[in-house]
Amino acid sequence: MKKTFSAYAALLILLLSALGAGQPAIKRSNPIVERAFAAWNSQDPDKLVAAYSDDIVYEDVPSGSVSNGRAELRKFAVLTFSGVGDFKIEAVNTWVENGHGVVEWAWSGVDKDWFKTGKPFSVRGVSVFEVRKGKISRNKDFYDAAAIMRQVGKLPE
Repeated sequence: MKKTFSAYAALLILLLSALGAGQPAIKRSNPIVERAFAAWNSQDPDKLVAAYSDDIVYEDVPSGSVSNGRAELRKFAVLTFSGVGDFKIEAVNTWVENGHGVVEWAWSGVDKDWFKTGKPFSVRGVSVFEVRKGKISRNKDFYDAAAIMRQVGKLPE
């Protein structure tokens, strides 16, 4: 059975609600997330893959891209950096407990090679991840790709 994005979004809302029940407030930052986001913001693929485990499974759900291992994640990062100028991602809220985590983030950039518009975009998203030995070992990113397309002029408002 194929799950839709709205089903994933509903699941994330339930997860975030359950995680917050009886728990302290969600923290704005976490050293593991900070290291990964600093690596993304450096736009250095080698620095980026160092923030993840050797056997990382990194899924960009809206694009349908799944990277298995650091070599594939590095290729994904190179494609992302070549397609997006002024790449910036910022953690808004982070929760990590017992090897599992959720981070709400804001991502912005300029469309260079995805649609070749040269227009800026900004979108909010969520990553669900697992941590092992101080590194992210599984990651799933969820964001509204259509919002990016609207902002760069590839979909009507």
